[in-house]
Amino acid sequence: MMYVFLALAIVAEVVATSLLKTTEGFTRLWPTLGCLAGYGAAFLLLTQALERGMQVGVAYAVWSGLGTTLIVIIGMLFLGEPLTAAKVAGVVLVVAGVVTLNLAGAH
Repeated sequence: MMYVFLALAIVAEVVATSLLKTTEGFTRLWPTLGCLAGYGAAFLLLTQALERGMQVGVAYAVWSGLGTTLIVIIGMLFLGEPLTAAKVAGVVLVVAGVVTLNLAGAH
């Protein structure tokens, strides 16, 4: 169940981050409220994963790794951001770090 809460937390955080540009510096009410609600939900769900026994280091590694990867994909598909070799390399390194931390946490 802790992985379900973590997955939902990641989705909420990715939605909130995706809304950041539309808030126009938090000057637009509805995108701002959606963004803040998404971040609030993300942290609430993350605490639920932690309360169910997930290690903080592993949770944050998975959160940041998947979140970063999803945001790069969303930026490319929906926000017109270019996919560069540096972004690909960065995502590969982040994912490698997540895998390493998960393997280390399993022992």
